[in-house]
Amino acid sequence: MSFCGRCDRYFRTWPAFNQHVNNSASHNICDECDIDFSDWSDLQDHWVESPYHSYCQPCNEHFDDDEELEDHDESGHSWCRQCNRFFANDYGRREHYRQSSVHFYCAPCDHLFQAASNLQAHLNSSIHRPRNVKCRGKGCDRTFVSVSAMILHLEGGKCVSGIDRTYVDQKVREYDRNNIITDPSRMITGSGSQSNSTYYATKAAWNGYAFECYLCHHTYNTLPILNQHLGSPRHQDKFYLCPLNTCRTRFSTLSALCQHIESERCGVHRFRDVKDMMGSVVGGMNRLTY
Repeated sequence: MSFCGRCDRYFRTWPAFNQHVNNSASHNICDECDIDFSDWSDLQDHWVESPYHSYCQPCNEHFDDDEELEDHDESGHSWCRQCNRFFANDYGRREHYRQSSVHFYCAPCDHLFQAASNLQAHLNSSIHRPRNVKCRGKGCDRTFVSVSAMILHLEGGKCVSGIDRTYVDQKVREYDRNNIITDPSRMITGSGSQSNSTYYATKAAWNGYAFECYLCHHTYNTLPILNQHLGSPRHQDKFYLCPLNTCRTRFSTLSALCQHIESERCGVHRFRDVKDMMGSVVGGMNRLTY
C-alpha cells in the first residue's frame, strides 16, 4: 500500500499512486529535476528561476537552450536583449531603441546596429543620402553619395577619364603645399618614390602550389589576382594623415582619409581649417583630367 503524505491518502497499488500524482492539482512535478511542487505557480517559478530551464512563462513553452529562448523573447515578446527589458509592444521597444544612448538604431529602417560606426556608415549610404557628388573625371557622368566614394572610384582606375590612384596622389601633392593632409617625409619625389612605385609579378612568383607576394607572402590562386593585389594600396606608403594633432592616423589613399573624416570618428570634421582645406583639394580635383 502506498501513502501520499501531502494529500493524506492511501493507495492499494503503486500504479494507483502514480496515477494520483500525475493527475492531482496538488502535485506539479518537474521531471528534469525530480521535484514535486504543491502548486502550479510554484512549478512555473522554478522553471523561470532555475538555470537548468529555458522557459517562457507567458507562452508556457520550453526551449532547448537560453539562446533559443532569447530569440523567442525578442521576436515574440518585444524584448530588448541588451537591456534585458520587456515592453508592452514593438512600438515601445522601438521608442526605447530610439531614445536610449546605448543603442545604435536607425528608426526609419527599424534596424539596430552593433556599433556607432556601423550606424554612421548606414546613414552615409545611398539608402539615406542622395547621389549628388558628381565625378570630377572628364567624360564621366557617374554620381556618388560622398566625396570619399567619388575619390575611391577615381583611384580604382575604372573611370572613363583614365584617372587612377597614382594620378590622384600626384595632384594632391600639387595642391597640399602646406602638407596639411600629407607627410612630406614619406613623399619622396621622383621615379624611385615608393608612393609612386607600381609592382608587378611574373610566373616566377609561383612557389610550387600558389602565386606568392614577395612583400607580404600572401598567396593567390592566379597571377592576375596577385597583380591586382600588388596594384592595390596594400604595399604603398601611408603618406596621408589626419590633420588633427590628437589623431594623426595615417592612410595610404586619399579616399581612406576622406572616409575617416566623413565618419566623424575623431572630430576633425568640426574644424573650419580642415573643411576649407578639404574643399580646396576637392575643388582642385575639377581639373583632374588627362
